[in-house]
Amino acid sequence: MPTTSPVTVGRAAETSLLRRALTRLQDGVGCSVFLVGEGGIGKSRLVDDCADRALAAGLPVLRGRSSTTGADTPFRPLVEALYSCFHAGGPPGDPELIPYRPALARVVPEWRSAAVPGHAESVVELAEALLRLLAVVGRVSGPVPDGGSDGRSDSTSGGASDGGPGPGSGRAPGCVLALEDLHDADAETVGVLEYLVDHLDRVPVLLVATLRPESGDALDLVRAAERRRVASVASLPPLTTAEVGALTAGCLGVPVGAVPPALVGWLGGRSGGNPYLAEELLAELVGSDTLRQDGDRWRVTGDLAATVPASVVHGCGHRLGRLATPVRELLLLAATLGPRFSADTLQLVTGDDDPRLFAHLRAAAEAGFIAPDPGTPEGYGFRHAIAAQAVLESVAPAERAALARRAASALRKAGPPYSVDQGQLVAQLLVTAGDHPGAALLYAEAGRRALADGASASAVRLLERASELAAPADRTAVTESLGYALVEAGRLDHALALADALPTGCAAALSPEREVALRTRLAWAAVVAERGSDTVAQVAAARALLGDGAPPEQTAALAVVEGHLALLPGRQDRVDDAERIARETAEAAERTGPPVLACQALQLLALLARERGFDAADACLERMLAVAETHGLPTWRFEALLRLGANAFLRTGDARRLEQAGEAARELGSIARTQHTESLLAMNAVLRGDPVTAGAIVERWLDTSLRMGNLATHRYLRLTSATLAAHRGRRREMERELELFRQAGGMGSVLTPVALGLCRAVCALLEEDRAGAEAELAATAEWEARHPNVFYLSGRYGLDPLLAVLAGRAGWEEYAALAAAPGAELAWNGRFLCLARAVLLGRSGRGEEAAALVEDLAPGADLFPTAHRLGLRLVSEAALADGWGDPVSWLRSAEEYFHGLDVPSVAGACRALLRQAGASVGQRRIGRERIPAALRERGVTPREYEVLALLVDRPGNQDLARRLSISPRTVEKHLASLVQKTGTPDRAALCRLAAELAPDRRRP
Repeated sequence: MPTTSPVTVGRAAETSLLRRALTRLQDGVGCSVFLVGEGGIGKSRLVDDCADRALAAGLPVLRGRSSTTGADTPFRPLVEALYSCFHAGGPPGDPELIPYRPALARVVPEWRSAAVPGHAESVVELAEALLRLLAVVGRVSGPVPDGGSDGRSDSTSGGASDGGPGPGSGRAPGCVLALEDLHDADAETVGVLEYLVDHLDRVPVLLVATLRPESGDALDLVRAAERRRVASVASLPPLTTAEVGALTAGCLGVPVGAVPPALVGWLGGRSGGNPYLAEELLAELVGSDTLRQDGDRWRVTGDLAATVPASVVHGCGHRLGRLATPVRELLLLAATLGPRFSADTLQLVTGDDDPRLFAHLRAAAEAGFIAPDPGTPEGYGFRHAIAAQAVLESVAPAERAALARRAASALRKAGPPYSVDQGQLVAQLLVTAGDHPGAALLYAEAGRRALADGASASAVRLLERASELAAPADRTAVTESLGYALVEAGRLDHALALADALPTGCAAALSPEREVALRTRLAWAAVVAERGSDTVAQVAAARALLGDGAPPEQTAALAVVEGHLALLPGRQDRVDDAERIARETAEAAERTGPPVLACQALQLLALLARERGFDAADACLERMLAVAETHGLPTWRFEALLRLGANAFLRTGDARRLEQAGEAARELGSIARTQHTESLLAMNAVLRGDPVTAGAIVERWLDTSLRMGNLATHRYLRLTSATLAAHRGRRREMERELELFRQAGGMGSVLTPVALGLCRAVCALLEEDRAGAEAELAATAEWEARHPNVFYLSGRYGLDPLLAVLAGRAGWEEYAALAAAPGAELAWNGRFLCLARAVLLGRSGRGEEAAALVEDLAPGADLFPTAHRLGLRLVSEAALADGWGDPVSWLRSAEEYFHGLDVPSVAGACRALLRQAGASVGQRRIGRERIPAALRERGVTPREYEVLALLVDRPGNQDLARRLSISPRTVEKHLASLVQKTGTPDRAALCRLAAELAPDRRRP
């Protein structure tokens, strides 16, 4: 007789916690709840109750479970969860998910397409994609009718009358992700959950997860989340004796008073307050007729201690013995396969036809041992993992080993190729059967497959298990694979130690070719990590193995690694040798292969050649692109397009190649690469005077890049945002973004000169602070002298020479030296250098040539509109002083532009220069409608409001006068008037008032 309680007993606090979490979803706030407890303590029942309530409220529920036989199967519970929601209709078609579909296809292969193959560069990318998917699922699911999703009453479906979201009032936002048995989860799943836990407060998603308090990655995650207060953790205690009595009454279908007190005490003591064990013991008592129903009461008919087995194991043995032999054998084989199993796998082991198999499964279910698994087609599971363990332990170890051998033999005859889960299942069966070497080979193969799929953490665990079990003759090959997996998992130190411990000079040693390949991979990892000494050591070890008769491709691969050392700090003396080696390697690899080596060499060659000019670098990249496309290397194709696009953007402002790179990143399914490419497009938009496009890109990826740990791109986006503010003369916004850039490590990075020269210096010029701009450019030059780099937009090759020429600090000789540098090829720099040449020509009495140079820039004015008009404003001073060109029309163009851009300092300076030239000047003042109503009522004039607005930055009177092109005395008059009209006591109070008004007005 199956004996289970129809109600949840003794879990009021945990139930209340879950109901509150569901209620929070109505406010759009997600959270995580972890239920921790021993097997059978009631975790799954709480999840069932939560799922019922969510469904009744119209919330989608995605459910998945880990498995002991698939503990190293990447993303097993997440795959089940997604299938539970999308197996019929496929993924949502929301356009917001398009960039994330390839990453999601990594866990649901059916979502892959030929155009966009499933791939994710990292667990973080998949986690971000899943976060976006869950947000969309919670947003697009429709409402449910009154009465709940399945028509059940509150008493059975967990209605929300007690505070949870209820049906009938329109669907609350959000969804529920329920994952069970995380103690058996793979490392990749734990990594995804760690990311979700930290960011669910941003989306209406409730994560409910269960696990046992067993040491491992999952419990570490839960404890860390609890310490950081980003998750709620409920540790389920045993039931009290009174609660065991309520549970017993529910199982027997009688009031608590109708249960014999002696029975309650005995069950509570024997079960230790574990609900599942109490139910199992009760089922044994009823089945053995020790407990009988007598009317509306139950009575004990024998000696509990004498007639009931001492453990559930013995009880399961007795219950098994009462089943028909075929059903008993089926259950034993099923338990050998694990707590959960598929009918298909069981059929392979038993050899039964469909009618016989399902008849036996029904009998086992009716006996209360197993039940169909609603989350998996063809799936079944024991009522609890304890039940499967008890079934197995009811037979002798020799019989268990024989069962495992039988199951493994049947599955091996049916394969390979095995599925990922099936291969690990066979390996586990072989361990039980005592065939450790055979199991090691299967674990090793599973590890290599996991590594090929990008699940490096699972690959490491599988290969470490294989290494423990492997025969001596197989252990070296397993160690080799483990070394590669450790590198991919970011555990370089462990990988290096493992390589150094490889056997040498014996039959178990790797062949020289294979060890050289491993050493070369380790050297690549070391050079990428900027660990020069480790790189040198691995290259030396590889060369010692190669000897004199080394294959050319291996020698070349090592040479390219060594060439990358020249890019590390302090190794610039090796550039010439590195370039020669890279050129020779690229030419040889293009002729005979391998193509990846050709791409590596050409990429290095392009980086080294850039110092001589962009034509040479682009020629290398075009060759790299051709090799990648010819040999079908999509990752290397993206790398070539990205670098070609960046160069084209710098040289001409043309972003089409960068857009091609972005499409290639999306085809790869790489969110990180997409972010990186779009960050470059955002900076391109800033320089091209397109703040809308730049702002949209920054907003789209800024928070996401930080969540994903893509810090390099996050820093660049912060710098782009700061540059956007700087190029609109908004110092406070610029400084705020630069501070966030600094906090992200930006001011210690190679982006420092860009922050100083392209950002701060330009902002100073838009404030008419020429001395401030020159100071920023001097700081840029000082930094670059200590840190050679190839960021050519820092001002060194454009803006700085123009200001130096205007100030008389530079002449023809300095100009000629800079004009010959590669940085002069860039369109942004070239514009300022051209104006510098025009100023030098004008001073030399060659006014017509100077004017022609400035006019030649006019057709490209819209390419970099801010740079063009700023250049006109700067060069007009020299033109007026030296009497050449058409400075009046240039100043009118600049004044019109900067007035429209709301940069009053430059616009005012242009008007002052026009007056100096004797030209008519129309007044440009902020309209009365833009003055806050309270200030208008007090009589504040447009010019006074202009002064007040600039007080946000607390400038001095001289600075205010310069920025508004008025005299300091006039500034004093406006300030005195403002103090009187606003009723403020002094200038400091005026500054505070300006700061208070700043968020509510458009910055002048």
